[in-house]
Amino acid sequence: MKSIYKPKGVCISKIVIEVEDGVVQSVRFTGGCDGNLEGIARLVVGMSAVDVISRLEGTLCDNRDTSCPDQLAQALKALDNPK
Repeated sequence: MKSIYKPKGVCISKIVIEVEDGVVQSVRFTGGCDGNLEGIARLVVGMSAVDVISRLEGTLCDNRDTSCPDQLAQALKALDNPK
């Protein structure tokens, strides 16, 4: 299942994620810090969506209530059934 998520409170403008059978197949961020986000995307491919959520949810950036990794967790949680 491919999904497009509009993040809130961060400098990225879009997250495109693909999850099949509860496993992250691909992640693409639009905007933000290219190197860091490319690294995060590579690290989570092959992981279960539930594991990604549990590891990244609640990560904060500076004095914000969220971060790009946290927004990825929110995008995965927004899927109907991340497994």
